[in-house]
Amino acid sequence: MDFRAMIASLPCLTLILVTLGYLTACVVAPFGRCRTCHATGRARSRLARARRDCRRCAGTGLRLRVGRHVINHLHDEYDASKR
Repeated sequence: MDFRAMIASLPCLTLILVTLGYLTACVVAPFGRCRTCHATGRARSRLARARRDCRRCAGTGLRLRVGRHVINHLHDEYDASKR
């Protein structure tokens, strides 16, 4: 493999490593911090300064990562195909 081919394959290898790292993170830690309430579980009301439970995380401060949604969907489709 010459130098040009090695340099040309670096972006593909980097993309594969980032993707595998993110999927590993989704398996190990499926929940991330809620971006709407900043992991407090409380969000401001639109009309007043009152606080209420965050709609996105239901007051827990955690949300399911997008990658974990994909993993769950693929797992459900695999289970459905075996029936």
